[in-house]
Amino acid sequence: MPKSTNGEQGTGAGIRLALLASEFNYDVTTLMLQRAAEEAQFLGAQVTHTLKVPGVYDMPLAVSALMRLSDVDAVVAVGAVIEGETDHDQLVANQAARKLLDLSVEHGKPLGLGITGPGETRTQAQDRVDKASGAVHAAVKMVRRLREL
Repeated sequence: MPKSTNGEQGTGAGIRLALLASEFNYDVTTLMLQRAAEEAQFLGAQVTHTLKVPGVYDMPLAVSALMRLSDVDAVVAVGAVIEGETDHDQLVANQAARKLLDLSVEHGKPLGLGITGPGETRTQAQDRVDKASGAVHAAVKMVRRLREL
């Protein structure tokens, strides 16, 4: 089992997560999805659903559907928005992040944002695959905190 970068093994007991990954830049996002699943296991959270979508821009619709499920307490979205020759990466990342935040508030369920970029190179994206672990940790922590209310 991996060593959590956050040092809180077992804090996710009873928490059900959905993992969502972008297929675009899959050489990076497949590793991110793996790290997210490992962190969930390490924390003791149950992954009830794993879904892949074409790209980060496609995530809000899938997140909305996942958040409506009764066996999902939080969603973790992972993706890598790598800089290209135009500012398209800025548009994709900014619009997706804004809508994902809106969906979290609308559904009253945490969303762990494990999307790296925009403006990163492929090498930088590869160096940041562990951001997926942090997104899982944040989602689990938010579920716990909300349950304390």
